Amino acid sequence: MTEKKAPPKLPKPGVPVRGSKSGQPIMVLFDLIGRRWSMGVLWNLSDGSRTFRDLQDRCGSASPSVLNTRLKELRAAGLIYNAEDGYALTEEGRQLFDRLEPLGDWAMDWVEKLR
Repeated sequence: MTEKKAPPKLPKPGVPVRGSKSGQPIMVLFDLIGRRWSMGVLWNLSDGSRTFRDLQDRCGSASPSVLNTRLKELRAAGLIYNAEDGYALTEEGRQLFDRLEPLGDWAMDWVEKLR
């Protein structure tokens, strides 16, 4: 019988996270959204709500357990919620996505310059 791992704890400001001993809010955010499939979930919910199955199809290589853990974390962080038809971004999640989208555009330009 294999032992189940406890899901990672939700990062909190003032508590050390990856890359920050002081737990500065920006580093707490980067820790959360830098976890496997966190950004994929946010991106896939940016244009509307999705069911677990739809998210799983869109995040093809994400295992159901990893996807479920990310959904729990993002819900606990107030970035997504359980909508009638699946999962959706909260107002905070929408604001975060609206700020991340230009960063994605910048990254595309940056990659072109690296080539």
